[in-house]
Amino acid sequence: MTTTVRDRLTALGRAEVTLLARNRTAVFVALLMPAAMVLAMKSTLKPSILDGSGLSLAGAALTGGIGIVLIQAVYMNMVSSYVARREDLVLKRLRTGEVTDREILVGTALPSAALALAQIVVIVVAGTVFFDLDAPKRPDLLLAGLLLGVVLLTALAGATSAITRTVQTSQLTTLPLFLVSMMGSGLFVPVEVMPDRVAAVCELLPVTGPMTLVRAGWLGGAEGSDLLVAALTGLAWTAFAVFAVQRWFRWEPRR
Repeated sequence: MTTTVRDRLTALGRAEVTLLARNRTAVFVALLMPAAMVLAMKSTLKPSILDGSGLSLAGAALTGGIGIVLIQAVYMNMVSSYVARREDLVLKRLRTGEVTDREILVGTALPSAALALAQIVVIVVAGTVFFDLDAPKRPDLLLAGLLLGVVLLTALAGATSAITRTVQTSQLTTLPLFLVSMMGSGLFVPVEVMPDRVAAVCELLPVTGPMTLVRAGWLGGAEGSDLLVAALTGLAWTAFAVFAVQRWFRWEPRR
C-alpha cells in the first residue's frame, strides 16, 4: 500500500510526540525554562538600557522570550533528538523504508516546532492581556519571522548534530549559538541600542534576522530596508544551514 507524504509525516510526528513525552528533561526545558528566563529578563533589565530603542521592558522581555523559545524548544531540543535517533539506529532503519531523507528530518522536527509555536501563542496572549502590550501590529511579519526562525533553527540543529557525538554532549555543542544569540541577536539587549560597529556585526548573526521580523511584527517600528536586510540575512543563513545538512548530516552512529 502506497502512502502519501502527509501520511508519512503524520506517522513520524506522532512517534516523535510519544518519544518527547517520555523525555521529562526535554519537556521541562521546553515548557518551563523559557517562562523562567522571560521573568528573569524582565526583572533584570533596566529602563536605561532601552533608551533610544522605543521598547518597553515588557516588550523587550516578551519578544526576547520568543527568541528563547525558538532556540531552546526548536534548536537545542532538535539537536538532542537527531543525535538520539541516530545513535539508536532509528534514522538508519527509517531510510530503508518508503520515507525520504527530507521527510525523516522534517517529521522528526514537527513536534518541537508545534510546541514552540504553541508557547509563542501563549506569550503573545499573555503580553496583550497581562502586560498591557498592544496586539501584533503586523501579524504577517510576526508569522514570517516565526516560520523563518523555525526553519533556520531546525536546519542549524541538523548541522550541529553532525559534530555532536552523544545526547549529553549536545549541551556543549549547542551552547555557542545559544550564548551568541542571547547576547548579540537582541534577545537581552536590542541591537538598536548597541554601538554602531557592534550592531553592524550583530545584525549578521543567524537569529537576528528572524528576531527583527518578530519584534517588528508585534511591536512595529522597523523600516522597510531594515526588514529586507533581516529577511535576506535569515534566508542566507537558512540556505547555508540546509547546505551543511545535505553535505555533513550523519545517518550512522558515531562510534
